[in-house]
Amino acid sequence: MPYVITEHFEELAHGAPETVELELIEGRLREKPPRDGDHGAILQWLLRRCREQRPALGLFLLPGLRVGTDPPSRLRPDGFLAPLGHFAGRREWHPADGGLMAVEVSSFRPGDPRDRRAKRRAYARAGVPVQVFVDRRGRRVVVHSDPASGDYRRRTSHAYGASLRLPDPVGVTLDTERLKNYAR
Repeated sequence: MPYVITEHFEELAHGAPETVELELIEGRLREKPPRDGDHGAILQWLLRRCREQRPALGLFLLPGLRVGTDPPSRLRPDGFLAPLGHFAGRREWHPADGGLMAVEVSSFRPGDPRDRRAKRRAYARAGVPVQVFVDRRGRRVVVHSDPASGDYRRRTSHAYGASLRLPDPVGVTLDTERLKNYAR
């Protein structure tokens, strides 16, 4: 697929029907897979854990982020942890600065695994300290941290059921036993 000019993408995404969510991943136009009930339940579970342990932060669902310029990306993470009020007064697409964690939850719809790697790299290039990938097929939570040189230097993988502490500056402890309810 040809590269899309960023300004054209923002116009296209703004005019897309509400049922279609578009992303620009390393210059390539992609449709974000639709979410099912389990996907939403996982995000609500994570939102509650963050709210309980870090009440000054909010887990914002599907914000539009401007991430990088070369290659350009416009991403909609499933969740983005930032201070409460972080997005107040901002427009639809805004920088990822000030965010502590980007969250992606896998879909059961076939997708391009390259998009997963590209999004992870984009978050790292933007300096997002932690990226969490909830892999429903693999029944695991993958945590990336310590962004440097366009990717994350640390990666840990935790099977559903494990207890894990997300690295600072997030500092939230997760008991992932409940995630077993949302796997297929």
